[in-house]
Amino acid sequence: MPDVVPSHARKAAFALTASLALLTTACTGQSDAGATDDASKDTTINFWHAWSAPNEVKAVKSLVAGFEKAHPNIHVNIVGNMTDDKINQALRSGGDRAPDVISSFTTNNVGKFCSSGALVDLNPFFKKSGIDPETTFPKTMNEYTQYDGNRCTVPLLGDAYGLYYNKTAFKKAGITAPPKTWSEFEADARKLTITQGDGYEQLGFMPDYHGWESTTEHYFAQFSPTYFGKNGKSGLAEDPAFEKGFTLQKKLVDELGGFRKLEKFRATLGDEWGPKHPFHTGQVAMQLDGEWRLGMAEDAKAKFEIGVAPLPVPDDQASRYGKGYITGTIAGIAATSHRQNAAWELVKYMTTNTDAVVGFANDIHNVPSTLAALKSPKLKYDPRFKTFLDIAANPDSTTTPASINGGVYLVTIQQFGYDYESGKVTDLKAGLKKTAAQIDTDIAQAK
Repeated sequence: MPDVVPSHARKAAFALTASLALLTTACTGQSDAGATDDASKDTTINFWHAWSAPNEVKAVKSLVAGFEKAHPNIHVNIVGNMTDDKINQALRSGGDRAPDVISSFTTNNVGKFCSSGALVDLNPFFKKSGIDPETTFPKTMNEYTQYDGNRCTVPLLGDAYGLYYNKTAFKKAGITAPPKTWSEFEADARKLTITQGDGYEQLGFMPDYHGWESTTEHYFAQFSPTYFGKNGKSGLAEDPAFEKGFTLQKKLVDELGGFRKLEKFRATLGDEWGPKHPFHTGQVAMQLDGEWRLGMAEDAKAKFEIGVAPLPVPDDQASRYGKGYITGTIAGIAATSHRQNAAWELVKYMTTNTDAVVGFANDIHNVPSTLAALKSPKLKYDPRFKTFLDIAANPDSTTTPASINGGVYLVTIQQFGYDYESGKVTDLKAGLKKTAAQIDTDIAQAK
């Protein structure tokens, strides 16, 4: 694992900006662009990606080198450290220097990429190549790479979220195994919490929505919510999973000391990406996080044994324990590209060639994005990392659905979460209805 901020995790920093920028995107398809090129002839394509850390850039170059060796007639110009905003501008303008193939960390923007026509529908390419996405990719990854029947993106490695726990603290507290249900999680969080003055010597879990990766979408994935109904309207006020999720999180906030006390303590803790992260230091005993946290905690030389498990599930969904929230990097082909067949050869290699996917996953330390790669004997990982491989392959794992206005609806839900956990909003049902109405309004305006 790298000791720098993982690029796939940094996506949260610009996700909303990218979503808003994409709102202005017009259809980018051009009548003289399309899959009319001969991919067997000598050609050069442009590949834009968002990775920037030295080890990641090296891994991308190695991945592309493998492709060029297998396809000596197709040469690839690589451009890194490209945000969605920069990619979007290039997709609109086109030209010889614009990308033919892009990769993005922001799955929330799939809906806009597809509906705007910025990226081509890959279904015809899969069909032409005899590849069935349904049997190639894990169910959740297969879902978050398409919108309204348009598969304009494809998974290129993934991220899975689970529960990290301090085994040493567990032993001291008399806890013999990680919690599997919410009631067990709640009890363990209380048992692991040791108060000190008006603060904490050790907090069992930081439940605040401000608490690093404990966002509403990461929490609620365990409750299997329906974000949008068949009519396209927000399900926030209709699906009881949301009310249950908000209620149980708020109860945990109150039981562990209350919002203000927790926020005061949180303000004293280290940042998410540094060695002083409170899980690394033992100040927080359990942590909701992605697969990258294991390597970062090891690099920080945590003075306790680290355990990894799936996040607990609601008590009435105990049979679904082992699931989690899934997201990841996506790849696609620009609608403005005049080399779409050659571009497809690169996309196909990077995302469906088992050895290529496994090699890239080993180098980047992400979760492989094909079912075959998840089972490959060539995959190298810490035994604890298998938790995330299993979460990725679990058909009960969930993600957040694509929307025409990107991740704006998720930001709206998260803001409501802040208001509810802090006590600013006290009527949950009324708040959910109001928030759902706002989401519907925003989507209607985007259309």
